[in-house]
Amino acid sequence: MRNDITIHPETQKDYKDIISLVLRSFSEGTPYSDGTDIIALIEEIRVSKYYIPELSFVAELDGKIVGHFLFSRFPLSKTKDGEHIDNGDIAILAPVSVHADYFHQHIGLTMLNLGIEKVKEYGFKGIAVEGDYHFYNKVGFKTSSEYGIYPTSGFPMQEPRCMMCQETSEGSLNGIGGYVVYDMYYNA
Repeated sequence: MRNDITIHPETQKDYKDIISLVLRSFSEGTPYSDGTDIIALIEEIRVSKYYIPELSFVAELDGKIVGHFLFSRFPLSKTKDGEHIDNGDIAILAPVSVHADYFHQHIGLTMLNLGIEKVKEYGFKGIAVEGDYHFYNKVGFKTSSEYGIYPTSGFPMQEPRCMMCQETSEGSLNGIGGYVVYDMYYNA
């Protein structure tokens, strides 16, 4: 983990830099998105009842924004078709972006480790994320089915290890369970 990265909650004055960062991060770092859908998802989350401004972060290095990531409340569902259980137990990490000029420099690992510590202070029992398990396993995420939490769409259906969870303390996800259904967001 790097010791020269700081994180702080995003502010409205950061939005322009976040948009630029996300567009480059996804268009240059992924084969599946040019980033416009990710910007739309961020905007959807910001106006939803699940948004937590204090847990939507920018990462800085030498005064420059080099990363953006956010955690929001996420209600699991009783079934694959919905029926959300909004008990406030789960935070979801999405999306995560590192500035393209800083790929492969441990920015993502550092900012997520710092952010996960902040989420633990909020009393969530677990954190869910969908993505590359090779990366997220490095910051403590495990396949979500180990906790009785199952994917319903996207990459996890093709590769179940892509839907992951992390307990905020030992045993904190015992008895939680359910399905990850994104029907509250059009751009998810």
